[in-house]
Amino acid sequence: MGRQGRKWTGVTSISRMVKNPSWAPPSVIRRDNPKLPAIIGPGPNNPLGVAVLVLGDGTYGIHGTNRDETIGTDASYGCFRMHNADILALFDKVTIGTTVTVVP
Repeated sequence: MGRQGRKWTGVTSISRMVKNPSWAPPSVIRRDNPKLPAIIGPGPNNPLGVAVLVLGDGTYGIHGTNRDETIGTDASYGCFRMHNADILALFDKVTIGTTVTVVP
């Protein structure tokens, strides 16, 4: 989970929950990919898939993906990617404030 230099562990909680999210690439991602648009709306090109559970201060999240081949790889900047059906199932089982523990 997470590219080299972006891996993390610890305890946090869900701070926001969004279905059909728009995505504004953070500055670190825009620096690596300057051609990315400022905002990507909901839909098949959105890297957050159909839903996102935002963690803590918003730096990381648990989200769906429209690129299933990236699940479980070091492709992300520290977020957890899930199948869209799985993030929707999880979305209905958690609430804001739910504790999330990340272990190596």
